[in-house]
Amino acid sequence: MDLGIENKVMIVTGGSKGIGEGITRALAAEGAIPVIATRDKESAEQLVKELKSRGKEANFIQVELSPKENCKRVVDETLQKYQRIDALINNAGVNDGVGLGKGDPEKFLASLNKNLHHYYYLAHYALDALKKSRGSIVNISSKTAVTGQGNTSGYAASKGAQLALTREWAVELLPYGIRVNAVIPAEVMTPLYEKWIQTFDEPQKKLSEIVKNIPLGQRMTTKEEIASMVAYLVSEQASHITGQWIFVDGGYVHLDRALAGVK
Repeated sequence: MDLGIENKVMIVTGGSKGIGEGITRALAAEGAIPVIATRDKESAEQLVKELKSRGKEANFIQVELSPKENCKRVVDETLQKYQRIDALINNAGVNDGVGLGKGDPEKFLASLNKNLHHYYYLAHYALDALKKSRGSIVNISSKTAVTGQGNTSGYAASKGAQLALTREWAVELLPYGIRVNAVIPAEVMTPLYEKWIQTFDEPQKKLSEIVKNIPLGQRMTTKEEIASMVAYLVSEQASHITGQWIFVDGGYVHLDRALAGVK
């Protein structure tokens, strides 16, 4: 299947690690030009160098996305270099454990600023370019938006808001042919997930308990599986898909846990 995204310029926030890295690699493999926006210079530099050694065009902008001015800089620098933006993949964020009891109002607001606000800022500043390209937006959300997790009010609120904005933007941007969708992972092994698992007294036992409850195959979803869905959604093959929340989770959210034992 030809996705039709060759030479199209796509901003990927948090695009050098975890799910974001998978997305960057998937887009580059299809001939798109990923522009990574991340504060982690080392991982981004290494990834871009690797992709270019394989004949793939890629770039990165080292940036902390929380201030709106920095989000504008990401858009401006991308346009200055490539003169177009065809897709925005909002992905950067962290499950920071700011809960109702384990937190306070200031930490909650800081969590929203860290996980939610840059999704809006980047879409706002990239909008004119996306109108010209009739491009698309993909928001990476999380199962915590629909299931809850406990002790992560800031992150869950951010992820829920991302889903609401996906539908809102899909409606607002219909006249411009800009499609907006969300991808919702559940259990995906990333550096941040590994760090979270290690907070438990028996990390491997905790991981085994989680994995056995994933209905399809009793295994974690891979970052490559998330990335493949994102690459499809920003492609011409998904030209009539907008306003959707797509779960890539092996049935974790919606299927009965009793099915987890079914082979």
